[in-house]
Amino acid sequence: MTQWTAEQCTKVQLAGLDALVGLTNKAMQSVGKLMELNLQTMNANLARTQEAVAKAMSAQNPQEFAALQIELFQPAADNILEYWRQLQDIHAATRTEFEKVFEVQYTTSKEQMQSLIESAVSNAPSGSTAPLAAWQEAVKATTTLYESMQSTAKQAVEVAENSFHTAAEAASKGVRRRAAQTSSATAK
Repeated sequence: MTQWTAEQCTKVQLAGLDALVGLTNKAMQSVGKLMELNLQTMNANLARTQEAVAKAMSAQNPQEFAALQIELFQPAADNILEYWRQLQDIHAATRTEFEKVFEVQYTTSKEQMQSLIESAVSNAPSGSTAPLAAWQEAVKATTTLYESMQSTAKQAVEVAENSFHTAAEAASKGVRRRAAQTSSATAK
């Protein structure tokens, strides 16, 4: 059976460390993007709030105040939906980067395991090939199961993302329609 040398072990450990450092950097970049998004959102909300308070103070009667509330409601709903879209984009980009690293690590590990098994099978003493072949088949079945589960999980994430976007659009349209109905009723 082929033995791993200290150099091979060191190489594998360094590759794992490089992957970990890369993932940490990607995570920190995502945290930075999230902080930037939150700061932009807070600044924009502060400006909108200041403007809304100024308008509310200038309202002459309850009807003007009600119309102002309706006028401010739609942009607020749109801003919330836009924030969630941007948040989703940051999440999706981070997930994609992590998936790339995991895929490379998985492929490398799978190739190393297959090489180890093939080496063990080719160097096995006579009479021990049947258990090794069974082991090889078990590893193949496990790999196939893992890949199937990974594919299903990716599909589920895509469906969830699409559902989120569809629900967000429907909510935005509903809010716009409700605001239009309310403003036309208030104008009468």
